[in-house]
Amino acid sequence: MDPIEREIRYESDRDPTFADEIRAMPGCELMDRCIQCATCSGICPMSDAMELTPRRIIELTRNGFKNDVLRANTIWLCTSCYQCQVECPKKIGITDIMYALKSKAIESGAYGKKFTIPILAREFYAMVKANGRVSESRLVQRLFMKTQPTRFLGMGRLGMKLMKTGRFSNKVERMRNPEGLRRALEALPTDGRKRS
Repeated sequence: MDPIEREIRYESDRDPTFADEIRAMPGCELMDRCIQCATCSGICPMSDAMELTPRRIIELTRNGFKNDVLRANTIWLCTSCYQCQVECPKKIGITDIMYALKSKAIESGAYGKKFTIPILAREFYAMVKANGRVSESRLVQRLFMKTQPTRFLGMGRLGMKLMKTGRFSNKVERMRNPEGLRRALEALPTDGRKRS
């Protein structure tokens, strides 16, 4: 039994608009078809490490328990293997729902501050928006400075060796004209909805 199942849930813990927000995102429209068969949880290669199983995430999302869902490690452990979607008897876009929840967690800041995946996503996006490309070494540096600064400083010797061999460049990679890409990124909705 997961820790959230042991807790008593109250109506005041619910966000009545949360399920509608997720349902409105591409690929998440069929969420209400879930019959709680647990096929997704049984087939998921990561379910043993998850705080909440995919089945439980779907149920909590449908019932509006936004904080429980967005703070769970489950959405970040999803490897996007799509096995859950392939095997789902109701053809629910479970992986799409996980992406939608990740997006909401990043948007609302509802994740552990030292948790690397959402920080990596945000830094990656910022770098692409600014330069049109990702400089991998710079991305790694930003990620470590924001999540594990003391460990990053301890890796200085290794970084210097990699720089000498040309395997770790500190050069910023840029598109010739990133403005067009920047405008395209700014035109995209942040909530995953299609703009008309």
